[in-house]
Amino acid sequence: MKMKLLTAIASAAMLCTLSTAVLAQNVAIVNGKAVPKSRLDALSQQLARTGRQVPAEDLKNAVIAREVFAQEAQKLGLDASDEYKEQIEQARQAILINELLTRYQKANPVSDEEAKAAYDKFAAANSGKEYKAHHILVEKEDDAKAIIAKLKKGGKFDEIAKKSSKDTGSGAKGGELDWAGAGSYVPEFSEALTKLTKGKTTETPVKTQFGYHIIRLDDVRDQQLPKFEDVKPQVAQQVLQEKVNKYQEELRAKAKVE
Repeated sequence: MKMKLLTAIASAAMLCTLSTAVLAQNVAIVNGKAVPKSRLDALSQQLARTGRQVPAEDLKNAVIAREVFAQEAQKLGLDASDEYKEQIEQARQAILINELLTRYQKANPVSDEEAKAAYDKFAAANSGKEYKAHHILVEKEDDAKAIIAKLKKGGKFDEIAKKSSKDTGSGAKGGELDWAGAGSYVPEFSEALTKLTKGKTTETPVKTQFGYHIIRLDDVRDQQLPKFEDVKPQVAQQVLQEKVNKYQEELRAKAKVE
């Protein structure tokens, strides 16, 4: 009797040890099926990448709930439908593609020289002048001519802009436009703007697809670009994306499609 009792105690202790080991590897056992801890870790990492922080207990409950619902769906045979199989295939491809491109990016990092070359190319293409201006936009040419006449008689540009401009964004600021290159505007506006001298207003209405403009040039300066050091991460990311795009194009070109 004593031997049987000792054997039972030893067996219970072993089962307890095994249960502890199983629980260490799994989040829970749902209807006899283990929910691995790796699933909890994967969900936690996924949320962390989005900047979300969720309490550990809530994550655990979410993983368990998913398993409960998934088991019920399988019990109903939902995993046998063509729609389910197609979604699984789409997800499989998406995961593989992500892994492929992630591996390519790790194997092809952007060097400082590549980033600087891309920045210099951008800077050369965007060199030139920037213009600071005000404008008033109206629908009819006669209205624009009337406003020009008021301005010549001493009317205040910003007050008229707030009251009459169709461009409500700049109108609320008295017609003020941000610093911008001439190429930022439609051709007719750009041409009239660049012909003005500092402090002058267009003598005649400027017609564009938006209506009729009265433009005043406030100031001109050399194009202001951020320093390379300040935008290096963004430039490097852009160069990397261009590399990835080229890699994808090469794979597509080499593929035999019938």
